[in-house]
Amino acid sequence: MTQQNHLRGVLLASSACILWGISGVAASTLFINNPHLTAMWLTQVLMISAGLILLVWGMVAGKHPFKIWHHRHAAWTAVSYGLLGLIPVQLCYFEAVRVGNAPIATIIQFLGPFIISIYYFLFKHVTPSRIELIGMIMAFIGTLLIVTHGHLNSLAISPVILFWGGLSAIGVATNTLIPRTILPKYGALTVTGWGLLIAGLFLTLLQPMWRVHLTITWPQLGLLIVIILLGTVAPFLMFARSLSDILPTTASLMDAFEPLAATVFSITFLNVQLTSFDFIGGLLIILAVMALSLNTHKMLHFLRRRRAHSSS
Repeated sequence: MTQQNHLRGVLLASSACILWGISGVAASTLFINNPHLTAMWLTQVLMISAGLILLVWGMVAGKHPFKIWHHRHAAWTAVSYGLLGLIPVQLCYFEAVRVGNAPIATIIQFLGPFIISIYYFLFKHVTPSRIELIGMIMAFIGTLLIVTHGHLNSLAISPVILFWGGLSAIGVATNTLIPRTILPKYGALTVTGWGLLIAGLFLTLLQPMWRVHLTITWPQLGLLIVIILLGTVAPFLMFARSLSDILPTTASLMDAFEPLAATVFSITFLNVQLTSFDFIGGLLIILAVMALSLNTHKMLHFLRRRRAHSSS
């Protein structure tokens, strides 16, 4: 791997995360300008549109996306990925943005990697390292500062924001863990495309989007297209492409750009006011996740060694 390829991978991954952060700000703008818009409707439109785009892209690229339905395990995994991974990571995040703001929603969602670490501890019996424990403590303190602003006897943000943000953080974990067994065989375009489409169609069964009486102006339609293309399709393709040039652990470090982008653009364009506690708490969470990401390759190496030992 050349230095040029490594630089290209870093730029692609960081740009993808910045676009994800901007999409949260665009969604927040939609919710502010159109009070009748719901997170459910936005999620349905985004998922179905982005899913169809990715699947068509996969067919054009010769990825044969329908092959995944020839194998029962892969098909059930794709369905589980859509329902248990993508719905919470998308719907719950947009709900947190709607009732709160993009920076706080993104920072709370950023706690997802620690849920993954807890999962490996409980179900894979991988004991957290010292740096992971320190990271968890930093993330807890950071979250506490954001939630209470230093006043432990009261909440500085609505419990509803914390609820939806917490569910979106769980979604980050399930969104990462569920599809990992079928991604190498079927590819990210196919797996994510079907996951998005399945999730969007399932949500329409719960609340059909065509029954929602909603008036969308041309500027709002433009923002909606931005969220679909620049907030979902483009960053996904960029992030997937970056993994050909850099390690997943390096790519995960670029996730820190998402809450940073959401914060900068919210302050610049939406005049969102954040306190010093929000900045300090967000910084602690970002540093904690970066420390966790740096240690991820050690955990994966341990799992591989243990799997090889058990099979021998």
